[in-house]
Amino acid sequence: MTAPELTVRERQEVKDEQTRPGRTYVPDVDIYETPDSLWLEVDLPGVDETSVQVNLSNGVLSIDGQVTLKDYDELRPRYTEYGIGNFARRFSVSTEVDTARIAGRMRNGVLELELPKTERAKPRQIPISR
Repeated sequence: MTAPELTVRERQEVKDEQTRPGRTYVPDVDIYETPDSLWLEVDLPGVDETSVQVNLSNGVLSIDGQVTLKDYDELRPRYTEYGIGNFARRFSVSTEVDTARIAGRMRNGVLELELPKTERAKPRQIPISR
């Protein structure tokens, strides 16, 4: 049996015009659903909770994470698998999400966002009469 080959996925850089110098990357996101909510887990390595902004405007959820570049000034890496830069990601939010109750938290470079479903969107059992 041979050892599995390790493949490195290239980071996607945002191609839109940026207002801050440096690179901006598209963070990896896992999305899963429970009966009551949609959950997003956004990988934001190097971003702390004071440097992430989540906004909702006109049905678009915007996630922006700023990396403090001064922490990397003295580093001279021999090999890196991702570039140092900021993060930006946008999602269209359905009317099935209760936008007033969206909540999030940062833990260990991962932003967890809960998008609660509206009552209308939650699954329910239909009673059958006899």
